[in-house]
Amino acid sequence: MRAKDIMSAPVITASPSTSLKRVAQLLLIHDISAVPIVNEVGGLIGIVSENDLLSMESVEDPRLHIFLKRRSRRRLPSKASDVMTTVVFTVTENEDVASVARLMHAMHVKRVPVLASGHVTGIISRRDILKIFARSDATILAELQQSLDDQAMVLGRFKAMVANGIVVLSGPPDPSAQNLAETLVRGVPGVVAVRFEDAA
Repeated sequence: MRAKDIMSAPVITASPSTSLKRVAQLLLIHDISAVPIVNEVGGLIGIVSENDLLSMESVEDPRLHIFLKRRSRRRLPSKASDVMTTVVFTVTENEDVASVARLMHAMHVKRVPVLASGHVTGIISRRDILKIFARSDATILAELQQSLDDQAMVLGRFKAMVANGIVVLSGPPDPSAQNLAETLVRGVPGVVAVRFEDAA
């Protein structure tokens, strides 16, 4: 399964000059946790997440210091480019979903934009990947058995059982046929492992 198969698209984006108030509205209206920031030709240059906006609330209320003679005149962020993260982990549309999951886990990121020719075509969140693992065994079995039956002329007749996403196949003992069957089954969303029933 590839990134393009599970990504959310089209993607809600913003420009570097988009106001932070508008970015916050986009997050709430579309029930998303981050907005990719793109330049005038659609190239990815950063991302603004909920966490970036939450940091705004850490600024002290100036009214608390109204009687102080010297107060900070630091300019507060007002647009996306002021708070966006510019180092963004991305994947391509054809990236294997397992690789995407490993990247997100290793880099401790909650979402990754999906790129094609340098442009954002989708975005994958942790929830998108969790949906795969949450598929029921019955749903997985129906889909993979249909795929195996469709290829029976090439592979031979394979039967499958599924428990907790683990697939057990029974069928021809030919190694080539088993390799092809395993490749086919691993492409079904929700499959976490493939085993072959002991011929004995």
